[in-house]
Amino acid sequence: MPVLESNFKPPFQFKNGFVATVYSGLFRKIKGLDQERERIDTRDEDFLDLDWSFAKSKSDAVIILLHGLEGHAQRPYVTGAAKLFNQNGVDAVCVNFRGCSGQDNRFYNSYHSGATDDLDDVVLHCVKKGYSKIYIKGISLGGNITLKYLGEDRDIPTQIKSAIAISVPVHLHGSANELHKLKNKAFAIRFKKHLVDKLKLKIKQFPENISVEEIKSISTLRDFDEVYTSKAHGFKDASDYYKQSSSLQFLGNINIPTLLINALNDSFLSPECFPVKEAKQNEYLFLEMPKFGGHVGFIQKNNVYYNELRALEFIKGIF
Repeated sequence: MPVLESNFKPPFQFKNGFVATVYSGLFRKIKGLDQERERIDTRDEDFLDLDWSFAKSKSDAVIILLHGLEGHAQRPYVTGAAKLFNQNGVDAVCVNFRGCSGQDNRFYNSYHSGATDDLDDVVLHCVKKGYSKIYIKGISLGGNITLKYLGEDRDIPTQIKSAIAISVPVHLHGSANELHKLKNKAFAIRFKKHLVDKLKLKIKQFPENISVEEIKSISTLRDFDEVYTSKAHGFKDASDYYKQSSSLQFLGNINIPTLLINALNDSFLSPECFPVKEAKQNEYLFLEMPKFGGHVGFIQKNNVYYNELRALEFIKGIF
């Protein structure tokens, strides 16, 4: 499908990608959303905490919202979308990945960029609840999971009608390289601290899996993926994890309408994360590359973000 032209124009002060990213991550607030938590078991006997919010009248449609690295279901980029969709007649289920709901998960392994079985469990749970129209919106890491899930060799329930992926590192190795550059140092330090703090909890429960010395050896995000992510989830090393989990290689197999929005000034993304060729070769993949937006920073007036409005337009068939 041809690449879509974007008409996103943020307020002047948010044309800078760094400013838009930081403001959206640290200062945006969403009020007036009531959520109900539900815990479900996964196929491997772990658990997921789901935060539900509902349209005013009974709906047969639901949007599954997936957060990014070290996020959770109360992050504004998740709740903002939930509130907008609820206001437009669609229920929302905001997924907390394993260990992200405020309580550690049961096992040594947790979540990662390519872990799609948990999304499948949530989809099947929504099907069981009777929803006939299911949409998926993934942000950053959650977007990579969304795209990989849709393009894998697995049975996709017919109830899934469309998907939206925002600020997605579809090429994990390239994105990892960008995150290790000086321009992203502050973000990388923040991510690493959160990840290492969680790993320190794991060592108390699973001392046979990792040592204090190994944790102390982690000085970068790639080190974390070498020491923990790859080993805990069955990969050879960080490079193997990036290679197998990148959604780029799965884009050609997607066969439901899918919108990917990646801003050109997103400092987390490498050139490979703008899959123009793949979009042009797949009639179901719509790629939009706004000039502005940073990483999940598509700021507009009235605290409703451009990517949220575009997601709503997309599921209504407005391209």
